[in-house]
Amino acid sequence: MHKILLYALIFLSATSVCLAADNDIKFTEFDLDNGLHVILHQDNSTPIVAVSILYHVGSKNEDPERTGFAHFFEHLLFEGSENIKRGQFDKLLTAAGAVNNANTTMDRTFYYEILPSNQLELGLYLESERLMHAKIDEVGVETQREVVKEEKRQRYDNQPYGSLLPEMLNKAYTVHPYKWTTIGSLEHLNRASLDEFMDFYHTFYVPQNATLSIAGDIDIEETKKLVNLYFADIPKGKEEVPRPTEVEPQQTKEVRATIYDNIQLPGVFQAYHMPAQGTDDYYAIDMLTTLLSTGQSSRFYKEIVDKEQKAVQVAAIPYSGEDPGLFITIGIANMGIEAEDLEKSMDAEVEKVKENLISEREFQKVRNQIENDFISANSTVVGIAESLADYHVYFDDTNLINTEIDRYMKVTREDLMAAANKYLTKENRVVLYYLPKEKETN
Repeated sequence: MHKILLYALIFLSATSVCLAADNDIKFTEFDLDNGLHVILHQDNSTPIVAVSILYHVGSKNEDPERTGFAHFFEHLLFEGSENIKRGQFDKLLTAAGAVNNANTTMDRTFYYEILPSNQLELGLYLESERLMHAKIDEVGVETQREVVKEEKRQRYDNQPYGSLLPEMLNKAYTVHPYKWTTIGSLEHLNRASLDEFMDFYHTFYVPQNATLSIAGDIDIEETKKLVNLYFADIPKGKEEVPRPTEVEPQQTKEVRATIYDNIQLPGVFQAYHMPAQGTDDYYAIDMLTTLLSTGQSSRFYKEIVDKEQKAVQVAAIPYSGEDPGLFITIGIANMGIEAEDLEKSMDAEVEKVKENLISEREFQKVRNQIENDFISANSTVVGIAESLADYHVYFDDTNLINTEIDRYMKVTREDLMAAANKYLTKENRVVLYYLPKEKETN
């Protein structure tokens, strides 16, 4: 019964909506001598704590001939350490009533545990072991190769439209390392030697490339002591952490392609180049995705799905990053609708945004949705921990957790129109048609 209550508390901490949304999120941050950046947020309302580490390494940091390393390490570093036997990492957390997970993007890898607050020290111990003593051997590498292969089969190979993201990225980028997905190439992983995995670990999993973010039921001064106990003696990396320098040239001509897949309904997918997160234009473009496709009252849904009945699904998604990303629109045609017809309707909605100011009422609705999303992202201890780390790493301004919403609120209706005309142009996009295989002609 005691363990059931602990799991319930963890679940509530991960799902509850923050009621004190008007209050700033307070935090303390400092650097250890080895370069590890530490951020602490105290919230004693629930006896739960999130311990997280963000490593500033994602798929864009990989060798083009060894893609998939960052995501592979997300799996590999649950194998154990010199002091934690294989398979014991999760068992220790489960026994303590805790949960854990990790995720990888183009720009970073994020690990976290959500624990009862009296188990804070366990979370710190496990993350310090991951940083200093990770077990990287042939057994672990071979085990996780099979795990990644199965993940690729489930997420890409055996899914309708599953090759969309790899196809889109490869055609949208010519030189920038965003041109491959985080799962990368299994051939690259198969060819990689143990020494190459070790080199990746010692290059990127170093204190100066990590941000330790802790949020929840803690005492700041006591937590500082524990952080020093577990992390201060970890040596700083010997070399400067490498960063990619490639800049994607401006696209000046529309790129189109047709992919024949095991699908029944045609799909239309468009990707427009968009500015990097944090830039002025980024906030306008991000708000445009909300305008076009958030909820059943959005423009895409009301016009293309509800009124015209040309699509069963339509969306606009910001595939944003530390470097310039993509504004992706997705349409899955209704039965009997051709891809060309669906594309015309999607383009028509984009053109409306470019030609006419949206109404004040619709604009306020978009602002309300953005504000709600901003609050929801920081309504759990792990959400706060992740946001604090993201803002520090990407912007060197941790307090954006409290103020970034102001950047959205500064965007005007005129800014939305200007951004649409600047970025949502045919010469700035890739268009993919997905058609059923039976339509393919020899």
